[in-house]
Amino acid sequence: MDEDTRYEAVRSRDARFDGAFFFAVETTGIYCRPSCPAVTPKRRNVRFFTTAAAAQGSGFRACRRCRPDAVPGSADHNVRADVVGRAMRLIGDGVVDREGVAGLAVRLGYSARQVQRQLTAELGAGPVALARAQRAHTARVLLQTTELPITEVAFASGFNSVRQFNDTIQAIYASTPSELRAAAPTGRRGDAPGAGIPLRLAYRGPYQAGPVFDLLAREAVPGVEEVDGRPGARTYRRTLRLPYGTGIVAVAERTGTESRASAAHPGGWLDARLHLTDPRDLTTAVQRLRRLFDLDADPYAVDERLGADPRLAPLVAASPGLRAPGAADPEELAVRALVGRGAAERLVHAYGKRLDAPCGSLTRLFPESAVLAQAEPGGPLGALAAALADGTVRLDPGVDRDDAEQALRALPGVDAGTAAVIRARALGDPDVAPAGFAVPDVWRPWRTYAVQHLLVAGELEIR
Repeated sequence: MDEDTRYEAVRSRDARFDGAFFFAVETTGIYCRPSCPAVTPKRRNVRFFTTAAAAQGSGFRACRRCRPDAVPGSADHNVRADVVGRAMRLIGDGVVDREGVAGLAVRLGYSARQVQRQLTAELGAGPVALARAQRAHTARVLLQTTELPITEVAFASGFNSVRQFNDTIQAIYASTPSELRAAAPTGRRGDAPGAGIPLRLAYRGPYQAGPVFDLLAREAVPGVEEVDGRPGARTYRRTLRLPYGTGIVAVAERTGTESRASAAHPGGWLDARLHLTDPRDLTTAVQRLRRLFDLDADPYAVDERLGADPRLAPLVAASPGLRAPGAADPEELAVRALVGRGAAERLVHAYGKRLDAPCGSLTRLFPESAVLAQAEPGGPLGALAAALADGTVRLDPGVDRDDAEQALRALPGVDAGTAAVIRARALGDPDVAPAGFAVPDVWRPWRTYAVQHLLVAGELEIR
């Protein structure tokens, strides 16, 4: 998009582009999402940025009306296989906060200087600035949805000092942390001690929640996952292993999710609630849920391409915005893809760590790869678990997908079909076809979504 096209999107308040770019108004010092309901500024006063971090780095503060930090993530960053896309997925997972820029560079196989140069050249901000913007958003969520003391919020958000935290909040939101907390929408803070963190997981365009919850219900492994309620109003719950502790999440299907999007107001959200043993895990937990529910996809681009194919056109028309679910834990998904649901349940009850505070039927974490490698060293499961544990196979958000698939295929028992499932779901690749299934080139680069349409329509079956 050129700048004139971007301005037209701003003038029409087109929410399809929320997260794709941001605009700032030089006369007010504020940056917004394209769909901001405020009066459209004059073209000569508008600047455009690829990321919120770039706008913040240029001295603009976030709009209090449209909350541009809460938009869905860029679909482009999640699709891309180059170093910029891989870096953005790792930053989203909290790697810079935990391992610094040096750790990010090691995971990408580049020098820290190269990573800084490429991100700055393309996104207008380096890894530190991008992580800072993410920390600020996490802090706002914690301030406005929990009763954590402000000092604890500072460190839970990833800041190294209270002073750095205060300065960042003031610069980005033009408020002190206390003022930001006081401005919380009515009813957004936890309504009781231990109630968890209430979240709205935003998405763009239409969202077919039913097929996603259908899949999660079919695959649910007792002890780790559960889905209850009637279709259209179901709740998915699961346990999470996170860098600093553990978590339990509940995500609501919400009746009418598919119909809320319209030409004037496309997009919406899924309601979620997170219980974390350590609030420092909030950013990572949210990103993993977004990947599981495929919330950062661009349904407009997918539907336009697939809807032009005669075979898929009626399926796309019947299910606009169909998503391709990912994984909350890539290594867990890989093991489950290899052994199947029944064996996965056995592994959970034999080796899964018990939660200190179980919640109903959620009592365990899925066993770690290192535990499985030691407990069941023989056969395909043992080989996969050992490869995951020692890093021979990496499935983190920043891994090169081709390298990961090649490493998987080198393991005994991992056939082309299993590798394809892992690549599509654990690695979030939007362009994967089932092994042995003839897929037209016209479906590229959205073959994963084409397969989802066929599965939902009952025209394809994958084990």
